[in-house]
Amino acid sequence: MKRTLHTAGALLAAGGLLATSACGGSSGNESGGKTTVTVMTWESNATNQLIDKALAGFDDPDITVKRIDTPNGNYGDKLASLTQAKKLPDLFWCGNDTELQYTGQGLLTDWSDRLSGSGSGDFTTSSFVPTAMKNWKTADGKIGGVPSLMNTYGIWYDIDAFKAAGIPVPAAGWTWDEMYAAADKLHKKGAKYGLVADAMTALDGPFSASLYSLSAGGAAFADSVHQPTEVTADATYTEGVGKLVAGIKSGAVAPPGYDISSQQSLFAAGEIPMLWSGQWLAAGFLTDKPKIEYGFAPLPQVDKAATLYDAVGICTPSYTKNADVTFKVLSYLDSTVWTKVLPDSPVAVPAYTAAQDAYFDALDKAGLTTVASTVKADLDAPLTQGVRFTTQWASQSNDLITAYWPDILQGKKPLSDLQTMTDKINDVIKSNG
Repeated sequence: MKRTLHTAGALLAAGGLLATSACGGSSGNESGGKTTVTVMTWESNATNQLIDKALAGFDDPDITVKRIDTPNGNYGDKLASLTQAKKLPDLFWCGNDTELQYTGQGLLTDWSDRLSGSGSGDFTTSSFVPTAMKNWKTADGKIGGVPSLMNTYGIWYDIDAFKAAGIPVPAAGWTWDEMYAAADKLHKKGAKYGLVADAMTALDGPFSASLYSLSAGGAAFADSVHQPTEVTADATYTEGVGKLVAGIKSGAVAPPGYDISSQQSLFAAGEIPMLWSGQWLAAGFLTDKPKIEYGFAPLPQVDKAATLYDAVGICTPSYTKNADVTFKVLSYLDSTVWTKVLPDSPVAVPAYTAAQDAYFDALDKAGLTTVASTVKADLDAPLTQGVRFTTQWASQSNDLITAYWPDILQGKKPLSDLQTMTDKINDVIKSNG
């Protein structure tokens, strides 16, 4: 499970620079008459082994499912290469942005008719978390893939550090002011930074920061990440960003550019007392056994609960040779496979609701009660914001965010430049409208 996902534009651009891969390809018939369906994931070796074991239980004498080995650290390059060569496997792991952009370009098989209920059994749009499925549809109703796992976000906290500093541990309903106050106190007690929150300081930061505004009754940064008409930095949004700027200035919050490559291990070692991240860390913690006692709390709020939405999924190229067979394997992957994999590797909650019990049962069995409750709170949150633009022109807005956001957070540019940044992004939206 990955938080940061490549956009289709970036993948296609990279594909032009890469040598054509010899592996991959669409479904076809073997000499024995069996149809082969190829699958490519970005999972770790351990999770892939569990997926292979689960796929071995796929009971159809006329179908062979073959997983293509792909290093999870090099998945983006692999996907770009196969896209360029038109040798994508029948089923491949994809992000929401990739799915929407590839579908818009006609690169993916449209499953909307099958998912509407016609001949699909219980594998229909209504079988999924509504927000996840809604965001996997293009403006004209096409669905080039199905959401599989949902990223949920919160604050990982070091219980020992909070106790030592005399601070109540985070819990549902805690506020942004409480989070920043805790970060300041933890910093003054010796932590290099009380809070590491690259979700707010990196390229996606303007989207995450808008949760403050949403929770307080203000406007979200973007009115939509899929079909935006405008971005906004109203007074409430600016107030929230101002508090982040103050936290960075005081040293309580890690600044833009902080190296996040080892943040999980640093948190597990007790060197980062608060970490804004996703539920996916839980699977690693179960394996690596952090030296600290830890918990996972919902993101803070002002009034109403607000959170980020982000679902990854499984896509199919438009040139798959046997759509009926591929769809059959897809439905098995997105439902039955996760019920067999998640008990041993609880990386994320399935978007397919009938498979969710396997995930929550695994968390409960492992004693990760705060993770389970926070994921459930995220799924029930009344206010949401997407994590990034999924549009073809996303790179243009990213360039503007890069030019303004880090400098604003570090006090090198005034808060008033938030309006300048949003004005320029709105010009991009209008020019691409």
